[in-house]
Amino acid sequence: MHSFVYYSPTRVVFGKDTQKQAAKLAKEFGASRVMIVYGSGSVVRSGLLAEIEAIMAQEEIPCCTLGGVQPNPRTALAREGAKQAVEFGADFILAVGGGSVIDTAKAIAHGAATPDVDLWEYWKGTKTVERSLPVGVVLTISAAGSETSDSAVLTDEESGTKRGINTPFNRPRFAIMNPELTYTLPRYQVACGVVDIMMHTMDRYFNPVKGNDLTDAFAEALLRTVMKYGVTAVNNPHDEQAMSELMWCGSVSHNGLTGLGGLMDFCPHKLGHELSGRFDVAHGASLSVMWGAWAKYSRSEHPERFAQFAKEVLGISETDIERAGEMAIEEVVNYFRKLEMPTSFTELGIGVQPEEVLQDMAMRATRGDTIQLGSFRPLNAQRALEVYRLANH
Repeated sequence: MHSFVYYSPTRVVFGKDTQKQAAKLAKEFGASRVMIVYGSGSVVRSGLLAEIEAIMAQEEIPCCTLGGVQPNPRTALAREGAKQAVEFGADFILAVGGGSVIDTAKAIAHGAATPDVDLWEYWKGTKTVERSLPVGVVLTISAAGSETSDSAVLTDEESGTKRGINTPFNRPRFAIMNPELTYTLPRYQVACGVVDIMMHTMDRYFNPVKGNDLTDAFAEALLRTVMKYGVTAVNNPHDEQAMSELMWCGSVSHNGLTGLGGLMDFCPHKLGHELSGRFDVAHGASLSVMWGAWAKYSRSEHPERFAQFAKEVLGISETDIERAGEMAIEEVVNYFRKLEMPTSFTELGIGVQPEEVLQDMAMRATRGDTIQLGSFRPLNAQRALEVYRLANH
């Protein structure tokens, strides 16, 4: 094992009807006035929001609500939420939803704690988060892992820029996980979630550090589990076993456990962010498009890693390292297709893009060619451009 620091303070409350504990948990973590953040209305239609509000009322906790969070969560709504939280006097933010809702809640918490700072400054890197309000989560979508992670992603609609930040202040105090709350998700949303969970793990697994056997085994077991139950969940979101396994895999995939001692890569994520920022496509779809192109471009850098992945995750018995890696990439791309997820720009619905668009995305991803992306095969702007070209068909 290599050196690492592991910090995962979020209390996980997993199982049937656990949402009924939301008010008591919020109170335990100091809540006296709560802002509830949610998405497009499914929590309203299902009755979950009303249930949470009633539970809060029973504990005599005043609440206000903020709905309307969209996929690729917008900075403008987070700013408005921070303003409302300050006006209401909220001292706790409760996210009821999936990754976009949770990330918006985190941004609101940062903005409300320091209202004289525009919260997008944190995502631009010009300011550092130094304090925040506590955040809790009632999870309704298994995907982003934001319920147990130190990360949060926002999209600035004015510039079309999507960025993520990592800070200990992003760690939720608790995450309530009742798999039954995911049963009504649309097929496409479940599929996007499966891809996101896989990618949070693979973006840690594919790194240049060797000799982290237990960490590798964690990642390999998680990937085997997700791929085993992913297609089942997409075809039948009421399958209790499949949805339970995916919910727990989603959290573990992004709480740091599957990358301990290694170097995170996250190139497919960062390349995918440019697709989401420019074309407003689903996050999971951007990842399924970019992974195959990134893997084909990067495999030759550490072919033995792909061969290990082929054997331990996919059960491929091919002994030739080069061929095993090729087979692994092909199998993962085909798995995405089984989920009916896109694997190219055309399948994504944006069509083949002109060279100038690819160049612009490559420059944006590398911030004007001032940074390199990833650790497995570090990408400058030119290399990022070559990966985009591989996906542009």
